Order: sequence, then structure tokens, then C-alpha cells
Amino acid sequence: MRYVTHMTQTEVLYNGRCPICSAEIAQYRKQANDAGADLSFTDLHDADLSSWNLSPEQATRRLHIRQQGQIISGFPAFLLLWRELPRMRWLARLFSLPMLRQIAELGYNHVAAPMLYAMHRRRQAGRH
Repeated sequence: MRYVTHMTQTEVLYNGRCPICSAEIAQYRKQANDAGADLSFTDLHDADLSSWNLSPEQATRRLHIRQQGQIISGFPAFLLLWRELPRMRWLARLFSLPMLRQIAELGYNHVAAPMLYAMHRRRQAGRH
């Protein structure tokens, strides 16, 4: 007898200690469950980051997705995630347009991600 195990093709790695990230991921998780999307969501604090080839600091700086063994980080990870969710596909199409993608990547890389990382560092410093 042969047993086939189901492996999720797309795994989202996120910072569960970030209230903004957690709220956003909760929305994506709900949409994925409602749509039956083949997505899993892993809090980076519960993950084996070595399997992602990421340090804890690298993992907290960006959103990461692993799909079929390939790791996609930053804004391209959002595009991939949005493409997997029926209610978000329009957003993926919109922000895949060359000029909008460049603006969104700049905004994510130079504003959103650094701001969220700085907030994470302040929360971590407050725990010690």
C-alpha cells in the first residue's frame, strides 16, 4: 500500500510577534481557508529558520515565501501570495505592472519593511 502525504506547495513565513504582520496574515489565512488555497502560514519564531537559509534577523526584515523549494522574499513574496488568493489576484495584477511594481518595491524596501523591523526591534528591546 502506498501512502501519499500532502505537502503544501506554498508556505508563508511571517513575524507572529508583529501585531501589524499578524493581523495581515490573519486576513490572508482566512481568505486562504475560505478559498481552499494550498497555503500554510508559519510564525518565524516557531520555524526552523535553517531550512529557510535565514538568520532570525533576516527572517524578521521581510516577508518570505517558500514555493516548491524556492524562497521568495520582500515585495515579490506579496505578489506571489496575492496571486494565490482569489480575492487578492486583482492586486497582484495591478502591482505587477512595471511602474507600479517599482514604486511598490521602493515603498516596501525603504519605508514599510524598515519601519516594521524597527518596531520589532523596539518590542524586543522592551522584553529584556
